Amino acid sequence: MRRLLAGLLLGAGLLGPAAAGEAVVTAQNANAVDIVDLAAGRVVATIPVPGAPAGIALSPDRARAYVTAPEDKALVVIDVPARRIERTVPLGGGPLGVGVNPASGAIYVADWYAKRLWAVSPATLAVEGEIAVGTSPSGIAVTRDGRLLLVADRDDDAVSVVDATTRQRLGVVKVGTRPFGVTIDAEGGRAYTANVGSNDVSVIDIAARREIARVAVGERPYAVALTGGRAFVTDQYGGTVSTFDLATLQPGPRIDVGEYPEGIAASRDGRQVYVANWESNSVSVIDTGSLRVTGQVKTSDGPRAFGDFLR
Repeated sequence: MRRLLAGLLLGAGLLGPAAAGEAVVTAQNANAVDIVDLAAGRVVATIPVPGAPAGIALSPDRARAYVTAPEDKALVVIDVPARRIERTVPLGGGPLGVGVNPASGAIYVADWYAKRLWAVSPATLAVEGEIAVGTSPSGIAVTRDGRLLLVADRDDDAVSVVDATTRQRLGVVKVGTRPFGVTIDAEGGRAYTANVGSNDVSVIDIAARREIARVAVGERPYAVALTGGRAFVTDQYGGTVSTFDLATLQPGPRIDVGEYPEGIAASRDGRQVYVANWESNSVSVIDTGSLRVTGQVKTSDGPRAFGDFLR
């Protein structure tokens, strides 16, 4: 199950973490979540989390981490300041990607084995309903106003656009082959999907609900982060992060990181990008000005950090 998930899991998530003091990193092979002090460059706490933790999203106040545990078929809720599990929410199916509505705090969990998301209440941590999407949903992203959520439907080569209020699917956008991670820009105008099967990134006009461009990147792209007018894309098989200009869509430098990079996120000030390297057991720190790796943090075994993991 874990080796299967290695080829499936990907970075999705919200833009603009509230701060970049800590990274909350799912370590799937270790059945743990690491808390990384980014200034100190080291793990300061490790929380045991059973069930091969993979996906992660943070609450709007950054105090809770919502972690998917595919092998236990559950959502694990972590009190991050207290460094402890607050609740485990049984779900069934194949929980994988997870996203949080920045306006309402609602939690959305993708069921890899069914064409649905679970909608979980942040107040009660009860499942409030299900949302119909496409086949093998993976990455989830929500616009900053909380009105729309986008879901990468991997085996449909498409992205579902969902009304967050009604929980109804409004449309489907065809993209590249096997999209996994999806990221929305700060303005809510464009979305970007990492297409694992076609080694490119689709650029989506959200209002028009159509793909407007594709940008070639490295081998088996997993997730996308946006900052400083650039996209940063983890290339699982390349051990690199591809970059391209968001205005011109022209490729930029490709940055060597660790082995099998997956989750990726940008600091709020835009000066750093953090990359979880699953097979290197590390988090790489990229300086966005020089486009060079300036640090490596050792982690527990199998860091994935699929989603929104900086606080």
